[in-house]
Amino acid sequence: MSGLVTPSIESLVAYEGGKPIEEVAREFGVASPIKLASNENPLGPSPKALRAAFEALNSVNRYPDGVAFRLRHALAEAYGVGFAEVLHGSGSNELIELVVRTFCTPSDHVIFGQPGFAMYPVIAMAHGVEFTAVPTRECKHDLAGFLQALQPNTKVILIDNPNNPTGTYRDVSQISDFLRQVPPEVIVVMDEAYFEYVTASDYPNSLELRHLRERLIVTRTFSKIYGLSGMRVGVGIGPAHLMNYLNRLRPPFNVGLMSQEAAVAALSDHEHVASSRQHNTTERERLSQGLAALGLEVTPSQANFVLVHFDRPTRSLNQALLERGVIVRPIPMLPRALRISVGTVAENDRLLTALAEVTS
Repeated sequence: MSGLVTPSIESLVAYEGGKPIEEVAREFGVASPIKLASNENPLGPSPKALRAAFEALNSVNRYPDGVAFRLRHALAEAYGVGFAEVLHGSGSNELIELVVRTFCTPSDHVIFGQPGFAMYPVIAMAHGVEFTAVPTRECKHDLAGFLQALQPNTKVILIDNPNNPTGTYRDVSQISDFLRQVPPEVIVVMDEAYFEYVTASDYPNSLELRHLRERLIVTRTFSKIYGLSGMRVGVGIGPAHLMNYLNRLRPPFNVGLMSQEAAVAALSDHEHVASSRQHNTTERERLSQGLAALGLEVTPSQANFVLVHFDRPTRSLNQALLERGVIVRPIPMLPRALRISVGTVAENDRLLTALAEVTS
């Protein structure tokens, strides 16, 4: 098979999400497994979004609106930006990949944190782009390290804030200073997938920092608080001329008809977003306290998951949890940690009970 693919793709390992509920049920013979591995909204999607998607079924014999006029218009209004400054994607992951595909060649350089969103290195390697993965410090992005990693050919910097898998964040003062120091020719992507879950008063809304630099792109997603993971809808916001270039490479009809309609409806359901945020805030704290009561170290999180540290490698612990029908997320880069999504009250209770059994 030598020479069949480029060396960068030859060395790639496929992205693995959390084990599906159905697979755990089959493999371990467990009734009603719970999934706390993929940072999904345990309350589900907005009823308004479900109705909109169902109504759109009548038109699925037609291609969706490739321009996504209704969705982009609703997003532009919600974010207070121009229509041409908003672009839709099949999840925010597609938009991040579009940035690298559009603006980088193999002679360019990308910077991101490590650990961070697992797709960053995959995207860079898939397109043969050199990268520097800057290690976190105390589970937070080392922004000074990002600046030190800058090279003359650095084209893009990717920052997930809050960070996945740590749940930590850099505050508005730190991000503002960082954005001022990055050379103007570099494109900074602020990946804010967990934006709506944050409760910290000093967390930055990067859309309010666009005056600090021209080449700033912000990504958001409908996969988290909006509960539309299966619909695959993401959004990018940035200068119109940059978004125009991304749009030239965007696959046609990349967001389906039902997905577009569901996202428009979800965006308007402020009550569902508020209740989802309140549930997450309450249960994130209760889950963190329950884990601490088991003698476990929990990294303070602003997302809808927590990173839990153990005094041993977690491979066998993860297996024991699977056998009890509890699906969490191992982090290959952090072999003594597990990432655990905030679930329903009952799911979090079941997780704590199972962990007490496997760590005793």
